[in-house]
Amino acid sequence: MTCRNENLTLESRLVQTGVGRDERTGGISFPIYPSATYRHPGVGESTGYDYTRSGNPTRQLLEESLARLEGGARGLAFASGMAALTTLFLHFSSGDHVVVSQDLYGGTYRILDQVFAKFGLRVSYVDTSDTTAVAAAIRPESKALLVETPGNPLLGVADLAALGALCRERGLLFVVDNTFLTPVLQRPFEFGADITVYSATKYFGGHNDLCAGALVARTPELGDRLYFLQNSTGGILPPQDCWLLLRSLKTLALRLERHCANALAVARWLEQQPKVTAVYYPGLERHPGHALSKRQSAGFGGMLSFRVDTPATARQVLKRLQLISFAESLGGVESLMTLPAVQTHADVPEAERRRLGICESLLRLSVGIESACDIIADLDQALNQC
Repeated sequence: MTCRNENLTLESRLVQTGVGRDERTGGISFPIYPSATYRHPGVGESTGYDYTRSGNPTRQLLEESLARLEGGARGLAFASGMAALTTLFLHFSSGDHVVVSQDLYGGTYRILDQVFAKFGLRVSYVDTSDTTAVAAAIRPESKALLVETPGNPLLGVADLAALGALCRERGLLFVVDNTFLTPVLQRPFEFGADITVYSATKYFGGHNDLCAGALVARTPELGDRLYFLQNSTGGILPPQDCWLLLRSLKTLALRLERHCANALAVARWLEQQPKVTAVYYPGLERHPGHALSKRQSAGFGGMLSFRVDTPATARQVLKRLQLISFAESLGGVESLMTLPAVQTHADVPEAERRRLGICESLLRLSVGIESACDIIADLDQALNQC
């Protein structure tokens, strides 16, 4: 973000993202710089930009904005969330061990299990809402803890302060995938995190019209290391998408306010439905992570999952949706629903899915910013026709 008045609220600073940075024209909207390469003033001289993989003015503004939003030293923008995670995992060496949330996106499991395992990176999947279990999983060769909180798709909540203290004690890199909440609702660096990870396609982008990822490092040294890996492997975000993401950041706080309010209303309604056997949303008082979420987050987010009585009911709900789209992804203004067992988590082995409770009667709902009454009405007609 560009406004340097640190007395402004986070919401105001988000709206002011990029304002004042185009000093030549005074443009309120920062321009897109599509150039792939840049002229040098002379031998051994540079304008600060040489080749767009290494640096681009539009991407630089986005990366600086993400770092300031998070309270970190350096932000890096990638072509997807998986490109960001790939760069992160390249930080490790063969024989290293990483402890990872078991309640996590299936694509993260896939890349660890089917790609990085071949290079000798070892992984243990743990219930990170249980700090004692995390501590027991740490080995002498462990280098990092990667936590998704709330988890995906079962919305488990990890104690960031306790895990941060554990990582400091054991000398581990503490990495938090904060995609579901963003720094507007949850600020991992305040609990000792070293790196935050985002699928920026989701709430940062917010409109289901771009694919992006981000890493933010707490320290300059770690930021430089991640930049070296980004520049070396090249999974950068193109300038056009950087501009779209800059534009989306301006409404992030406003959108999240509506996402949170709608998700809570929908979750409370789902609790009362006879064909719904369980609702997973930290905003509900009966959720085991509710009190912890209130302490470490400024809101409960727009994601929830719910279990229906049979797999047949789940499939009929998906077939009969009208307002809500049966689609993958999450975090956009439009409400989306998925069946994680056959979509987002299909690459998790069946036995592991069964153990975790990711069965074909579990539905994941990304609650959008439509009227909550309309979202509930759509769910009502889809469930009651089953």
